[in-house]
Amino acid sequence: MQRTRRTPLSQDQSSHPSGDANDPTEPADASSAGSPSSPDAEAAQPAPETDQAVATAADAGETDQPQLATDAGETDQVVATEATPAKPRSWRLTIVFAVVGLLILGLDQLTKMLALHHLTPGEPVNVIGELLKFNLIRNPGAAFSLGSDFTPVISTIQIAVALGVIYLSRRLGSAGWAVAFGLLFGGAVGNITDRIFREPSPFHGHVVDFLQTPHWAIFNVADMAVTSAAILLVIQTLRGIKLDGTKDVSGK
Repeated sequence: MQRTRRTPLSQDQSSHPSGDANDPTEPADASSAGSPSSPDAEAAQPAPETDQAVATAADAGETDQPQLATDAGETDQVVATEATPAKPRSWRLTIVFAVVGLLILGLDQLTKMLALHHLTPGEPVNVIGELLKFNLIRNPGAAFSLGSDFTPVISTIQIAVALGVIYLSRRLGSAGWAVAFGLLFGGAVGNITDRIFREPSPFHGHVVDFLQTPHWAIFNVADMAVTSAAILLVIQTLRGIKLDGTKDVSGK
């Protein structure tokens, strides 16, 4: 009887039949194991581009933060500069105040001297028709000849005003205020000089008035200066400009 020779099966072939659907397939290399086709591989391995974008954003944030801080500091500095306006040098404004005051005082005394020398009381002289006349009088009181019985009191008030103007002139920071204070000081001292040194006696002296306009009391250069000072002070106040030159913006 003829024997048939059998070829023995290998161990792998005997334990795992060919064609089995559950036969595992090992990857050829590490790159194949991490291929994008595997969902588990995608979860395990972070995307390099995403990390790079996050790092770039973080770096940008760190870079912008100091820049924003610098911009904020510069803005605060600009606001602080605008909130504190530069003031003129006080000694220049003090000179303006002194020059205006001395000019008014000198002009007032000069015109009074000329009026006493060339005019006669009760004999008015037409200068510009009926619009302006020279009419010499001696006024013992204040404006409009009021308070003639209180000449010493009026003199004391005018001296106090002159001293107050001198004291406040140290804080001048506005040219408008300097001119107004100069007008006020020159006018007040001009009339004080009359009350102290003119007849009939010290602090009872009569003020020399000689300028007359229709429907108005007779006045002098000192009175004009005081009135102009009052108008200028009102204008400065309405504009919101303070004595030190700063501007009041609270009402805006």
